[in-house]
Amino acid sequence: MLRTAAAVVAGKTARALARRRGGGSAFPGLVAERLDPRILGRALAEVRGGIVVVSGTNGKTTTTKMLVALLRAHGRSVVTNPTGSNFTRGVLSEMLPQLPLSGRLRSDMVVVELDEAHAMRFIEQVAPTHALLLNVARDQLDRFAEIDHTADLLARLGAASTQGVVANADDPFIARAADALSVPVRWFGLDASIADRLPELTEHDARFEDDLAAREAGPGDARLRPRDERAFDVVFDDVTVGPVTLQQRGLAAMINATAATTTARLLLGDAFDADRCARALAAVRPPFGRGEVVVVDGQPLELVLVKNPAGFGVALSTYGASPVATMVAINDNDADGRDVSWLYDVSFASLRERGVALTSGVRAYDMALRLHYDDVATERVVPDLEEALDAFVAAHPEEPKRVFCTYTAMMALRRTLAARYGLAHFGEEAPA
Repeated sequence: MLRTAAAVVAGKTARALARRRGGGSAFPGLVAERLDPRILGRALAEVRGGIVVVSGTNGKTTTTKMLVALLRAHGRSVVTNPTGSNFTRGVLSEMLPQLPLSGRLRSDMVVVELDEAHAMRFIEQVAPTHALLLNVARDQLDRFAEIDHTADLLARLGAASTQGVVANADDPFIARAADALSVPVRWFGLDASIADRLPELTEHDARFEDDLAAREAGPGDARLRPRDERAFDVVFDDVTVGPVTLQQRGLAAMINATAATTTARLLLGDAFDADRCARALAAVRPPFGRGEVVVVDGQPLELVLVKNPAGFGVALSTYGASPVATMVAINDNDADGRDVSWLYDVSFASLRERGVALTSGVRAYDMALRLHYDDVATERVVPDLEEALDAFVAAHPEEPKRVFCTYTAMMALRRTLAARYGLAHFGEEAPA
């Protein structure tokens, strides 16, 4: 079809130009869509092994990367959106290099992360075979408004899936949505031995207090059983994957790995190999800014993405317990969400012992004020991100450092670090 071929050529050209200017972009996907509004549906029409949409408030990028690694470890060819551009046009931009002029993707499987709203645009064009529903939390209140709206979007994604859904048994919003689905559901969740950790991971809602009674694990369901901050087992009824040791630490990363493993088993069926899974998960590097460690002048600097109360709370429980030099960078750009009142639903008590070296970003002063209310001392306020990074590194040259940052702040800091220390650019894998 001439229109599709023209759209592919134009999109590829736009993508090449965008990458010359410094990285990935949704613009190539926009160019292709303008020429052929149905190009996404055409591109995926011949994918037979599964089209999986990963969605939820927290953990999409990490979980998607883990799931893709598991599938590829089993010999499957997989197309994904590795930059974390979770809009439909971003997904299309990532597919363009693999698209022939026919516009029909040649791949065993497609695994994409989509934010809850853009998942609705995706399912208008493509019926996913599977959905992985992670969690629901208050996030970008100016975009998503009430949390019930976000839960409804994920319920609609699950209902649009034709073959199966993998769902978080420990999230009350997800559990309610998945219980109502007509397709098969596989569940992942915490082992009963660590059920006391649930309050730090889920949004509290008094309406759902009775909804999380212990759910019996059925065939294909998985439970997470930690060993320490990086090592754990994923326990199915008939096989255990583990011990798994991740490069990324913390309970949230283990939950993401459990979700990915549950989904991989559903997709792979009898081809699923537990030992191969454990090795593949151990090789997965943290995605950009999600606990990624950058060596700066001989010392580790850890970038930790935070974007809502639940995510920041988990990050502080994972990373804040070790009192290293800390910087907090908060922006309120469109991609972050304009409303930063959510900062007042986060407890920063774990930072009191050492205090915070700098706050930075568009909302640097707001963040310093928020820390003051929790009796956390802030040494300096430097709104300019690059200036703040320089001051932070100079003030703490001989010790590990950590930066908690919202999305656009993380991206800006990561670009600066990449330029200075020869790191992989966003959307590229670091060399092995």
